[in-house]
Amino acid sequence: MIRRALLAAGAVLVPIASLDVLTRRASRRLLNAPRTTPEEAGLGPAIDALGGEVVRIRSRDGLRLSARWLAAEPDDPTWSSEPHEAILLLHGWSGSIAPDLVEYGPFLRRTAGVLGLDFRGHGGSDDSPTTFGLREVDDVAGALAWLGERGIERVALFGTSLGGIAAIAAVAILGDGSMPGADADPATPAHVAPPRRPRILAVVADSVAPELVVAVGSRVPGSRMRGPWPRLLAGRLFDSVARTLGADPRETEPIRVIGLLEGVSLLLISGERDTTVPLADARRLAAAAPPSTDHWEVPGAEHSGAHRVDPAAYEARTTSHLRAAFLGGRRADL
Repeated sequence: MIRRALLAAGAVLVPIASLDVLTRRASRRLLNAPRTTPEEAGLGPAIDALGGEVVRIRSRDGLRLSARWLAAEPDDPTWSSEPHEAILLLHGWSGSIAPDLVEYGPFLRRTAGVLGLDFRGHGGSDDSPTTFGLREVDDVAGALAWLGERGIERVALFGTSLGGIAAIAAVAILGDGSMPGADADPATPAHVAPPRRPRILAVVADSVAPELVVAVGSRVPGSRMRGPWPRLLAGRLFDSVARTLGADPRETEPIRVIGLLEGVSLLLISGERDTTVPLADARRLAAAAPPSTDHWEVPGAEHSGAHRVDPAAYEARTTSHLRAAFLGGRRADL
């Protein structure tokens, strides 16, 4: 999808004036991700089989967001799910949350209830540019408020690609919820009681680039050429994006903020065959993360493809990570 969006900017050798026009056009396409993907057309029966409840959520900056709530369905006698725990599932650039709900929802709900969220400008949510985590943090804040109002006290964030970027940025910007005063929204009027805020105990971030130019530069036509040109061109695109938005999404990119996730159990998942986020770049992000971070490199996996390569290992690894975090939160709340 991103590759097709960047076709207009691939002609690096065209005259500068033409390149400026192409860059602006390509940056607009980056900001306007497709609401759905072709694969979603056949997902109706699988979504119906999941059941759950379609809900509407208000983002922190007022947008109406579409989401689906899946109640927990534990099937392991060694695990007792808690009604006060939930997993917030966050999707990648383009499309709704539906494919991720179908792929990840069935095993995630064996640990806790799952809230699958359509980011702004995606699926059934309100129109808005895609901002690569910058304003999607407000969507996460709205989802956390919705969960808090329903008695959820402990939350894990699970995101792939853009979803992982937004998850990391959300913890860094919103706080993990352990310090209500520090994590409060300063824009909230003093007389308005804030909604109950769940504590974020864990993050699972699959196929996350350290910098935005890594993920976008790898999709630029001609990106297989040697040298820095693809990422320089991606940087030019984000310069244009920043001018359009009046703010720069690179300010909240993972490598700048991941060090702030101390105290949150973090699992980074990378595919060894990922050409969108090459393994060397994934390792740079892991090296910048807090020392307790677990980085799992999955042989044979491409971008956001680790679960499909080895579903059993993926589900066991992520389930163990999430349950350990929830158990730690329960003990801390005693």
